[in-house]
Amino acid sequence: GHGSGLGGFGEHGGLVMARGSGGSASCSWLGGLGGYGGLVMARRARVGGVRNVTTAPHEYPALAGVVLRCRMAQASGIVDDGWLVVDHGKLLAVGRGRAPEGPQLVVPPDSLVAPGFVDIHVHGGGGHQVFGDDPPAVARAIDAIARFHVQHGTTSFLPTSVSDRPDRLVAVAVAVRDAAGSLRPGAARVLGLHLEGPWLAPSRAGAHARGELRTPDPREFERLVEAGAGSLRMVTIAPELAGSERLIAMGRAAGIVMSVGHTEADFATTIQAFAAGARHVTHLGNAMAGIDRRAPGPVAAAVVDGGATVEVIPDAVHTHPGFLRLVAATMGDRMAAVTDASAAAGMPPGSYRLGRADVHVEAQRVVLVGHPDTLAGSMLTMDRAVATLVESGVGMADALRAATATPASVIGAVGKGMLRTGADADLVVLDRGLRAVATVVAGQVAWDPRRLLTVAQWPAGAAKREPLEQDDRS
Repeated sequence: GHGSGLGGFGEHGGLVMARGSGGSASCSWLGGLGGYGGLVMARRARVGGVRNVTTAPHEYPALAGVVLRCRMAQASGIVDDGWLVVDHGKLLAVGRGRAPEGPQLVVPPDSLVAPGFVDIHVHGGGGHQVFGDDPPAVARAIDAIARFHVQHGTTSFLPTSVSDRPDRLVAVAVAVRDAAGSLRPGAARVLGLHLEGPWLAPSRAGAHARGELRTPDPREFERLVEAGAGSLRMVTIAPELAGSERLIAMGRAAGIVMSVGHTEADFATTIQAFAAGARHVTHLGNAMAGIDRRAPGPVAAAVVDGGATVEVIPDAVHTHPGFLRLVAATMGDRMAAVTDASAAAGMPPGSYRLGRADVHVEAQRVVLVGHPDTLAGSMLTMDRAVATLVESGVGMADALRAATATPASVIGAVGKGMLRTGADADLVVLDRGLRAVATVVAGQVAWDPRRLLTVAQWPAGAAKREPLEQDDRS
């Protein structure tokens, strides 16, 4: 199923911080919670006009044996007196009421702590894109993209390719494979590759280069799977193309999410694709037919299938607020929010690239140069995506779930997108406007320019601690 919940809590011994010879913090297990964790906060810098943080490891403190007191988001609503125990990159305990004794991180009361955002469709950001023929260069671009999006609450994501030559797609797969094998301080975690193209319908290419589109080729697919070495997580494909059904079956057998997108498929063809093993729809309503009473198309097929998940781009450019409300109402926890962010995300108006195509940014729209009606990715960030969903009339809990638990479930990212005992300590702190103001990745502070995460000692003594009910949907 999809969705998330908040787990119970237990009694835990404490962890106190010890300063190693190299100046970095290490942890040792003690019998009870107590002491203070030493924190060195990240400096803020500006690189190329985009806010960024420095990369020295000692500037990203690990939360070891720390109790986080906060307003906390859960599936059923907001918990005003919540607390989390964070250690070794995990949530050791989750509860409400009086927090356990020990080193405390106290989040401002007008802020909200939610699971870190999981974005399964990211082409770029901060002036960089997932594109190229040199794996180390592509990996560096992915690192820059990860550092940009972590500043907006994204703690894990799928770098997403555009249609390109076979050798260049292999280079991207190798770069993502290498990036997915490491956790870099101050950056979102790379969970794998989303291959969007080259097996797309030319008539629904959008900003993809039509000259790079081709029919599905099992040998090319196998080569990409091999190059990714297990990191290929999602493939967008037009199911009406000759050979697509075989490729969908191959992807399903390999544990890859096969997604319908950039397609001329009708209702019956889409249902057939789901039967063959596809289980997701890429940017629902974009680069495909809409709903018509006589030709319902892929959108209606996804709704009635019952098991398929979908993604939407909530930027008020790709999707109307009414459409977002419709999808949320009909799909529930099968709707994921994505950014489809291009290199232009976070950048000022001007000219950029999507693949080899020139694109132009004006009034929050990214369009192909010479084709002002063709959108070419977005300027969106995940915190803004959540805010747009809420502004469109989607409930807060549903909006947050679309940015966390559902996308994590789509790609099988265990431990992501939830605040429950045993989950990864991936957190975002949101202000009243739902803007990300601090981000924690795997228990390590990755973005905190205002130094909101401060250590304080709360009075000791007997405490009434209530575990939060488990949500069996996760």
